[in-house]
Amino acid sequence: MGVDTLPHIIGTKSGMSLVGIVTALRAEAKCITPRRLPFNEMVRLREGTAIWVCGMGSDAARQAAVGLRDQGVSALVSFGVAGALDETLRPGDLVLPERIHGEYLHPVSMEWRARIMHHLPQHVRVTGGTLATSYRVLTSEIEKRAFSEQFGACAVDMESGAIAEIAVNAGIPFVAIRAITDPVEFSPPPTLLGAVHPDGSVNAIHLLSLVLRRSITITTLMRLAPSMRAACATLLSVVKHADTELGGAFSHQY
Repeated sequence: MGVDTLPHIIGTKSGMSLVGIVTALRAEAKCITPRRLPFNEMVRLREGTAIWVCGMGSDAARQAAVGLRDQGVSALVSFGVAGALDETLRPGDLVLPERIHGEYLHPVSMEWRARIMHHLPQHVRVTGGTLATSYRVLTSEIEKRAFSEQFGACAVDMESGAIAEIAVNAGIPFVAIRAITDPVEFSPPPTLLGAVHPDGSVNAIHLLSLVLRRSITITTLMRLAPSMRAACATLLSVVKHADTELGGAFSHQY
């Protein structure tokens, strides 16, 4: 099966097609299912959909994509949030890239991408272009602009490149669905990363100590929270309206 074809049987009860969704963070996974998912293993959500919460970074994403591939998925999705590299992108905007720049440049399944777009409501602001993968968190506007110039990308994440690579090598379709959290002029401070577990959950004691030591301000935290909410609202909308393209009709418990 070519990388630009996806069986239209997705969402049926034929059992012939299984979409594998990779998310790094539990907050991203909750946009798909309210279930508390185990970390770093495949979970079948229904006959047509499997999900793997892997944690942040390319190595974790590659392990998840390989695990899903080895358990028989027929398509892969990179699902979650991204940082803006284009100053026109704001929190809550949706990036459906045509290309993924990881170690190499990989195209997504354009047919599949078009079908997802067809289902989306008009209020979802969608952009295309190149989504690039970084091997570390970009923590300043200067870093983001330099990264954008190097790769010609509109947005950045840490997982899609590895997932795309596994999909291409396996000859199965791939798409990325990424909602913007931080705009180009604002990034999570480096000190915050130590208070975040690999699955995106927060070490509350460590975070409190950072606040008390004034290593991070309440103002910064207050800016991060609504940006994440805006991104998750967009991802929820994608799942609600394009669920059949993710393996079947979901039970929406929002």
